[in-house]
Amino acid sequence: MTVTDSVPEAETVPRVPDDIANRICDAAAYAEPDQLKRDFEWLRAHMPLAIAEPEGYDPFWVVSKHADIQEVGRLPLIFNSSDSRHVGARFALNSKAALQKIAEAAAQNAAPVETRSLVILDPPEHSEFRRLTFAEFMPKAIKKLESDLRLLARESVDEMAATGGTCDFYEDVALRYPLRVIFALFGASRSEEDAMLRFTRSALNPADTDLNKDGLAVDPKEGAATSVQALQDFLPYFKSLLDSRRANPTDDLASKIAHSLVNGEPINDWDAISYYMSIMTAGHDTTSSSTAGGIWALAERPELFARIKADRSLIPAFVEESIRWTLPISHFMRTAAQDYTLRGQTIRAGDWLMLAYMSGNHDEDAIQRAGEFLIDRPSNAHVSFGYGAHVCLGQHLARLEMRIFFEELFERLESIEMNGTPRRVDSVFVGGIKSVPIRFTLS
Repeated sequence: MTVTDSVPEAETVPRVPDDIANRICDAAAYAEPDQLKRDFEWLRAHMPLAIAEPEGYDPFWVVSKHADIQEVGRLPLIFNSSDSRHVGARFALNSKAALQKIAEAAAQNAAPVETRSLVILDPPEHSEFRRLTFAEFMPKAIKKLESDLRLLARESVDEMAATGGTCDFYEDVALRYPLRVIFALFGASRSEEDAMLRFTRSALNPADTDLNKDGLAVDPKEGAATSVQALQDFLPYFKSLLDSRRANPTDDLASKIAHSLVNGEPINDWDAISYYMSIMTAGHDTTSSSTAGGIWALAERPELFARIKADRSLIPAFVEESIRWTLPISHFMRTAAQDYTLRGQTIRAGDWLMLAYMSGNHDEDAIQRAGEFLIDRPSNAHVSFGYGAHVCLGQHLARLEMRIFFEELFERLESIEMNGTPRRVDSVFVGGIKSVPIRFTLS
């Protein structure tokens, strides 16, 4: 099978039931994920590696077991993020209609329509680009940021206090703290905060009417095409930032990227802009969501709040479980570069695979009592940051940001409870939280 062919009826390849295959592609199913979690549980038990053929999509293997997700992640030369036969967006699940629109935009548009970010690049190119900022995101380097992060966290807790005891934690607090961290790293002006939030939401959540550019219903199958327009709208900001750092370099991350060498040559404009975009969008959105997910857990679990309030050493484990539980990135797609046997099935060169992180994070073979929010796990082997060569570059920074925020919050937080219905994002790819209404008291 290739990405454009159906599986011949004669082949004895497990097929994902149509209702499950359709839900896997439905953005709304991720906003109310209980049924989808049950679907993945069924797949893990009955057909852990199977072909899904939802209408309007190229067929793809659903990799639902934690161990298999890790195996594929360890083999980036065999399972590629990109696909040379298609223009873009093969690293995420997109419909045939969306892929066609992206291809048409690429043919018609003078400006690029697809970023060359780390998530789409394959070795050896991926390794070369990752090396540019690898040291800056390692634990030794980010530890130097702790005092600055603490000031930003305290500012966010002060803003939370100013709401008067009720707020939508995601909208009023979680959105801006991680963004301010990223802006500080890039030396960017806070005057662009609101614009960056609008761009990020439009680019990453085009199917969600609460978050996308126009607030209008968008066919989920065409969401990637909507993201292309958001990229074009915000391109001048990133180009201006790049030009500024090239003309007047400072000691910030934007300058380092602007003056980087790739294979001995100065990085080109589009590669530098792609780097900016990937860090300045995903670098804050996912952490905002995970932080809000932690608050959601606390507001629904008074015993958990009491434990952490009494013992702050539990915060790192709480952070890790919040990241697993929230799962801001639901999947990544891979394309087989050669034939490979996985779980007794022959994956052919050209086949498309979904690494179903939601399923991996609830695989009882890897994470016991995975259906519960627990901070007492001896280890938390979640795949929320991905796995292997493409594991999230900013994972250590995200953990540090969240740890410091919750340390500062628990210094003052006396009570917390839900004050409405929390909501998740309508998104197949970059999801997580979009609303956590709470009632609280701070000292």
